[in-house]
Amino acid sequence: MKNKIEKFLIENKLAVQGKIIAVGYSGGYDSTALLDILNELSKEYNFKIIACHLNHNWRGEESLKEKQNCENYCKIYNIEFYTETLSKKEKHTETRARELRYDFFERVINKLNADALLTAHTKSDTAETLIYRLIKGTGIKGLQGISPKINKIYRPMLNISRNEIEQYCHKHNLKPNIDSSNLNNKYARNYIRNKILPLFKEINPQYENALNSLSMLAYEEEQIVKEYIGKLNIYEDNKVKTNIFKELSEVMQKRIIYEIFVEHNFEYTQERIENILKFIKENINSKSGKKTSISDNQWLFVNHKYIMLIKKIQKNNSEIKIGKEGTYKFGNYEFNIRKCNKMPSEFPKDSENKAYIELKDINFTLRTRKNGDIIQPLGTQNTTKLKKYLINKSIPQHEKDNIILLCKDNEIMWVSGYGISEKIKVVNKCTHVLTLKKIGD
Repeated sequence: MKNKIEKFLIENKLAVQGKIIAVGYSGGYDSTALLDILNELSKEYNFKIIACHLNHNWRGEESLKEKQNCENYCKIYNIEFYTETLSKKEKHTETRARELRYDFFERVINKLNADALLTAHTKSDTAETLIYRLIKGTGIKGLQGISPKINKIYRPMLNISRNEIEQYCHKHNLKPNIDSSNLNNKYARNYIRNKILPLFKEINPQYENALNSLSMLAYEEEQIVKEYIGKLNIYEDNKVKTNIFKELSEVMQKRIIYEIFVEHNFEYTQERIENILKFIKENINSKSGKKTSISDNQWLFVNHKYIMLIKKIQKNNSEIKIGKEGTYKFGNYEFNIRKCNKMPSEFPKDSENKAYIELKDINFTLRTRKNGDIIQPLGTQNTTKLKKYLINKSIPQHEKDNIILLCKDNEIMWVSGYGISEKIKVVNKCTHVLTLKKIGD
């Protein structure tokens, strides 16, 4: 077992002097065996290990005792120990527990400046995961089981069975925690582990190897699909190009949507994928675009150029009076109006969020759009609705509410990033310069 883990560390360039390796340590058999082996290897390769324990706080005194056992083990072997305890108010569900656990891992990596965080997922966990996903519904990607590496999180024990781990703990006289909640079959994974997999074993004692073989075949099939998708040139800056998407077969279109769901850990079903495809087809030629909710904090946006995810951002409905030169804060932006001391050799592009203008007085409002807004676009003689102006500029629908405007009542003088009104253009002499920049840029 030690050799398998050592080989994994070497292959992933983790068995290196000075590396900081965090270890997810629940105190159970799997993580205790992993921590024990890593402690030995750390002495051979001179990397540092830190045991990281998350107390889910589900079982009161039992949870506290488990945390204490973990801390005691680390004191005996002189291993640095880090722990956090969750609020009792958190939902006691498998899904929520997993979310909180990975949030904890990310915090640990950042807080401890760790080069990697290792978890003790095993060959048995892969079997349980495959069965769980099959029951819930999955595609080929889901059949790959547990990935050996995601960002800085590594899983060096995926080719080791739980039986091997138990034998290791007994042989080395280790005393892991026994989590009583693992016997509670109301949790789906426990039911699979305690009730379903024993039946698999009756049919095939080597079922774990068989399921891991399926996982590997699924991985290879997935690589073929990825290679094909990569040659489509369908992505641009994490956005799907609609002109290429609409030329694909419906089967391939569904696959691209599936990729979006899986990559961002969204819950999906075949029905949901089909509904999203229907939405895309209905709006794929829209210039300003349409959006549909895909999660609590994200939309799927579609227009004639791209299909992409956008964050749900609360519209800034505040208004700021601009009555003199100076700098004004508006949300995450700084707006500045100052006297023009020297004309540039050429005017800046509208997208630069900078404008040279001519004013008689300063009496404006800084805000976002409202119904009834109008503008006289530069170079025109008549006013038009701001809505029409934005459509003509091909501005995506989701961006319109976040554009910062310089106004006089309901008439727009400057649409930041897109253009000024005819009414403030330089005719005789440039009097002022407008700039807008994001705070921190």
